[in-house]
Amino acid sequence: MPRFEPDPAVRRLGDALAALRRERGLSQAGAGARLGMTSQGWGLYEAGRRPGLFRPDVQRRLTGALDATVEDLELHLSPGPDPAPDPVVTGLGARARPFRPRSGPPEATLRRLQLSNDDLRPWAASGVVLEYEPGRWPRRDQGCVIHMDDGEVRVRLYDRADAEVLIVRGGPSGLAVEERIARATIREVAAVVARLER
Repeated sequence: MPRFEPDPAVRRLGDALAALRRERGLSQAGAGARLGMTSQGWGLYEAGRRPGLFRPDVQRRLTGALDATVEDLELHLSPGPDPAPDPVVTGLGARARPFRPRSGPPEATLRRLQLSNDDLRPWAASGVVLEYEPGRWPRRDQGCVIHMDDGEVRVRLYDRADAEVLIVRGGPSGLAVEERIARATIREVAAVVARLER
């Protein structure tokens, strides 16, 4: 009997789910337990061998177990197969071709932001420059830069999230108080990867 080979598109989606899970520091057993399923059940989704992975409700359920969104899952999708190479032209007909990078993960673009208040003291004080990586979700107790839909930028310490709300600490009330921010009001959340003292 021939072995079942998953559709390449389903396999890519399963690989993205696995990358998102690993980014959150969870095992297949830990992720599955959040949904009441076994590690094998979760592993079937990651291997592209369980039906329904393209269904939006299934994606919301799986990403919700990882404290993530479907959009976070899409950020982890690898590109499809490389396009066919350009034909080789030699002799006088050969001309320089523009550089086209191979498919692969995009280069991370770090951004910087200088703190202008002491809302995150002692973690970071006014004048500290934070380097953050758009598209990278923060871990618990990691700094994050939150771009709100209204243009406001907030810097907080990430605590946790669910499908409706992001829970962080910091701000004018200090590090001891939790702040709940509705996900519907957030444009982007990015992990702080470095603090640069001046």
